[in-house]
Amino acid sequence: LLGTTITISSNHWVMAWTGLEINTLAILPLISKSHHPRAIEAATKYFLVQAAASALVLFSSMTNAWHTGQWDITQLTHPVSCLILTSAIAMKLGLVPFHFWFPEVLQGSPLTTGLLLSTIMKLPPMALLFMTSPSLNPTLLTTMAILSTALGGWMGLNQTQTRKILAFSSISHLGWMAVIVIYNPKLTLLNFYLYVLMTST
Repeated sequence: LLGTTITISSNHWVMAWTGLEINTLAILPLISKSHHPRAIEAATKYFLVQAAASALVLFSSMTNAWHTGQWDITQLTHPVSCLILTSAIAMKLGLVPFHFWFPEVLQGSPLTTGLLLSTIMKLPPMALLFMTSPSLNPTLLTTMAILSTALGGWMGLNQTQTRKILAFSSISHLGWMAVIVIYNPKLTLLNFYLYVLMTST
């Protein structure tokens, strides 16, 4: 909760990054709680992906600060920074082509942790997506969004396990949210709240 709150309420890139890191470290014990080899594997995969994505967030904000002298989240103007940040947020959320970790991690987690992973843990990257939506790379984001929507639907058809179905459903929903965020960020938030409500039930 603290990590999510810090990321959502921050104006400075370093604070947003700190919140994301707190979040990642907080969920790891919950994933690996059962001491089952699959749970440990899921926790390791989750940690590696999230650490890489956080490093990219920090790298993009540093590149932007280097060129513009701004650490403000809404002042992301450098094109390379925008490209890297779009990829970083996609990795954190689990958009195609960075989606491979999500079904595996969800399958290795208990159901309550799976709920946290697919709802609350998606909130900080969604907030960053919302705040930086004017400056994100629209072509890259739209491409990833369309691929996510298609792949989430197709892969979900082929599953027999509930958690994997939920994972692919999440990927598909995130695709829709990512494509809407360019045109109407508030509609994306509404979509996200509805998605959280449905997944929770």
